[in-house]
Amino acid sequence: MDTVTRRRLPDVVGDVFASGTSLFRSEVRLARAEVSEKITQAMRGVIMALFGAVLMIPALVILLTALVAALADRGLDAALAAAIVGGGAFLVGLILLVVGVNRLTTDNLTPRATIDQLRSDAAMARDQVKT
Repeated sequence: MDTVTRRRLPDVVGDVFASGTSLFRSEVRLARAEVSEKITQAMRGVIMALFGAVLMIPALVILLTALVAALADRGLDAALAAAIVGGGAFLVGLILLVVGVNRLTTDNLTPRATIDQLRSDAAMARDQVKT
């Protein structure tokens, strides 16, 4: 006698559909959690950068003023010294701004684990349908 239990095709399809639905809901929950975590990380980074910038601004102004004074004491015209120091500070600030903006791209905030898991689940579902 055959010990293998034979199931009807509608029952198998129903089970696969129910399992797929449950899996999809779990993946949506995972995606929400991962996106929330990425947003929290980004916000913490932005807040820390803002506090750091606020604290560094007065110090930077004092240091740049001292540099202008030092150049003027060495015989450079005060206006030219201020232009050189201001231009250098502008270039450094521009470079930092570009690098910072590039790090806030959507690629860095993409929920990679969820996407990889969804791809794996889709491949597994395709394999189950084939058999």
